[in-house]
Amino acid sequence: MNQKDQVCQQKLMVSRDALEVIQGKWRLPIVLALTFGDKRFGEIQRDIVDISPKMLSQELKALEENKIITRTLYDSMPVTVEYSLTPLGRSMKKMLDELLNWGYHFRKEILGKQ
Repeated sequence: MNQKDQVCQQKLMVSRDALEVIQGKWRLPIVLALTFGDKRFGEIQRDIVDISPKMLSQELKALEENKIITRTLYDSMPVTVEYSLTPLGRSMKKMLDELLNWGYHFRKEILGKQ
């Protein structure tokens, strides 16, 4: 395998790893919601109106397992749980900005919407 093929294979592997973490309909919207600050479960659910509580719970767990978000329990009555981006999650900001720019372009070009 030549160097060009090795670089291609490495980039394919890295891109698959990244897509594994952010795959699905809900993970990027959750991360995007948390770029606006730490939030409780209900606040995230209000931001992402069509996500079910079960799906939100599953996706939050997956994002936490991948060290994209962190879950903090506060000793209060009732117990308060807050979600926030980790440094790894915050490092996604540039990618999210580019994805949003492309999304605006796509909506304008293909869907004819602003």
